[in-house]
Amino acid sequence: MADASMTETAAQESYAITPPVRAYTPAHFKLEVDGKTATITLNRPERKNPLTFHSYAELRDLFRALQFDEEVKTIVIAGAGGNFCSGGDVFEIIEPLLSRDMPGLLQFTRMTGELVKAMRACPQPIVAAIDGVCVGAGAIIAMASDLRVGTPKAKVAFLFNRVGLAGCDMGACAILPRIIGHGRASELLYTGRVMSGEEAERWGFFNRLAEPDTVHAEARALADTLSAGPTFANAMTKRMMHMEWDMSIDQAIEAEALAQAVCMKTEDYRRAFEAFAAKQTPVFEGN
Repeated sequence: MADASMTETAAQESYAITPPVRAYTPAHFKLEVDGKTATITLNRPERKNPLTFHSYAELRDLFRALQFDEEVKTIVIAGAGGNFCSGGDVFEIIEPLLSRDMPGLLQFTRMTGELVKAMRACPQPIVAAIDGVCVGAGAIIAMASDLRVGTPKAKVAFLFNRVGLAGCDMGACAILPRIIGHGRASELLYTGRVMSGEEAERWGFFNRLAEPDTVHAEARALADTLSAGPTFANAMTKRMMHMEWDMSIDQAIEAEALAQAVCMKTEDYRRAFEAFAAKQTPVFEGN
């Protein structure tokens, strides 16, 4: 069994990632920035792309850096080899955690939650391309994304209770019911059963279905569509959707009035008016 102090060091590890992220070469996954879109690929296909202490920490720090990156306007996250992510690695995470004391366990669970916080805090819309296995922490990463393109062959499972844990992992009890409804989320979190690709699309977890050989391209095309839009306004939409979870309807209406007034001062708003007046298609620049 791995030494607990070694796993704690890995959980605490911080990766120095500064914008622009296109200059960064990750150690534990692939990163490609093409135009305004960054593509993150979980890349351990021989084991269905499981996460480790190190990849958790590096993903967390990458999404934190993306908050300040002015070049990247959308993000695609995918898995290599026909699967999205098989969750935490059994021998590199689950087994070492057995030797931790409570402070050490809490250190780990807080670190994994920081990844979701960073994904929700970055202004860029995140599009997940999901094929094959998407379970455990992999399902959480998909859940924390803004949009999800899946395949009929995808298998999504929040399987925490199948390994003796609660379904309340990395924000699942807060976020999943908002996507698919309380009753359906309860079923998945209490049973840990697999949700098929067709069911995921029918329940609203997947925004759309694609074939396995086109799912990455369709996710990228969706991301590129967002990148070509008014990206300042898109970032505002993401921020407000996240913030309004904790607001009353009246508070949300007032917050949106303020947010929309800010967007009305952008050049993209003026560009849209001038293009429509000239019966042309607006070309947005994100400012």
